[in-house]
Amino acid sequence: MSEPLATSALAALFTEARTHRAWTDAPVSDETLRAVYDLAKWGPTSGNCCPMRLVFVRSPAQKAKLVALVSRGNRASVEAAPVTALIGVDLEFYEHFDLLAPGSNAKSWYDPTNERAISDAARQSGSLQGGYFILAARALGLDCGPMGGFDAAGIDATFFAGTPYRINFICALGYADASKLRPRAARFAFDQVAQIL
Repeated sequence: MSEPLATSALAALFTEARTHRAWTDAPVSDETLRAVYDLAKWGPTSGNCCPMRLVFVRSPAQKAKLVALVSRGNRASVEAAPVTALIGVDLEFYEHFDLLAPGSNAKSWYDPTNERAISDAARQSGSLQGGYFILAARALGLDCGPMGGFDAAGIDATFFAGTPYRINFICALGYADASKLRPRAARFAFDQVAQIL
């Protein structure tokens, strides 16, 4: 049985962690980005299908392309963040079960002609992995700014061309300027959203 995390760890991951939109100019190293993935990859997915695919946008030229594809309200954050992660999903994830689930019949669970079922499965497990990615980034001292509000077809064409990958969401990464945080928004109480049967 695992021991509960220390209060300080829970604060870093959940209770004190925030969505950030303003950033310092402190860089994020390649080693840190690799470490984030190397933590996030251990989170569970359906049948160990692991559909998340990542592109880290950092160079000025690539950042300019991305800024043009996000909504006006997100542009300043993407421009200022040292890195923005494009968190996509592989719509051919079922082709990798020889590596990810050897000896299983997991590939037979998916009919490639049923595009809706494939997309739903990829997005469900890919979204789980996206959540693990945010927690891994926070655990390693990064601040995160996950967001929607982008031209999905444009991102797919620009950053995932020639692949079966499709964008799920994007997440600015770096070291935040906490002086520009908005007041924390409310959350539902347990009894408003949950029941124990």
